[in-house]
Amino acid sequence: MSREVLEYMRPEQGEAYVDATVGPGGHSELLLEAMAKGGRLLCIDRDAQVLELAKKRLGHDSRCSFAHAAFADMAHAASDAGFAKVQGVLMDLGVSMLQLKTDERGFSFMSDANLDMRMDPSTGVTAEDVVNSWPERELADMIYTFGEEHRSRRIASSIVRARAKSRIQTCRQLADVIEKAVGRSGRTHPATRTFQAIRIEVNDEMGQLTRGLEAASGMLYQGGRLVVITYHSLEDRAVKHFMKDRAKEGSMKLLTKKALKPTREEVLTNPSARSAKLRCAEAAA
Repeated sequence: MSREVLEYMRPEQGEAYVDATVGPGGHSELLLEAMAKGGRLLCIDRDAQVLELAKKRLGHDSRCSFAHAAFADMAHAASDAGFAKVQGVLMDLGVSMLQLKTDERGFSFMSDANLDMRMDPSTGVTAEDVVNSWPERELADMIYTFGEEHRSRRIASSIVRARAKSRIQTCRQLADVIEKAVGRSGRTHPATRTFQAIRIEVNDEMGQLTRGLEAASGMLYQGGRLVVITYHSLEDRAVKHFMKDRAKEGSMKLLTKKALKPTREEVLTNPSARSAKLRCAEAAA
């Protein structure tokens, strides 16, 4: 949703902005172009491997600074880099296509790689740890809550039975267990929602989002804008409620009464954008 990002971020020469999920650098590149020759941009990502790719793409531009940090540490990282207050923060959520397509990262159910799913491979428990150690009830609740998967109990039961025979170590092993448990119909793989749930848990995505929204809103100058792109209903509800609550208390002004969705043309060009929703709010006086 590049056009919408530029429309709502309104990058201008001489101002400071934060791309809190720089990824391979696509949005940041557009922001830099729109800022003409002035301004400053802080590019943040919790995935050090992805951040290195952004540095290769954008590092030649003296207006760019880079920080390896999660949402919860955004304000501290920004302050250290000289971006304590900014005119705009962009948060493009979810897992990147680069992470999904890099088999050894263990995000994709089509991969034979070890179950990992950590956005920051240097810290935290892996998906393999969760799948092989969590009690059945907790697995089911997690899959239901974060994956919105109504067959969660059947899937959790099958996982527990399978791991009792041998440890579930690879993405494909887990995907096969899930497919055997619930069958397959339609175009969507039956493991999709479960993999989403485990990824969200491993990376504390909902907790990080909550803390990131708080950090971002506190970094904005009056009139500064927070733009957030989400990819599933859990994220979108959290962003919607945050922005509406801040609007009610008077600290922010909603600029998108309803979430914006990509155009049909964009979805045809980039099918991965089909579930994207964009919301924007502006810091009030």
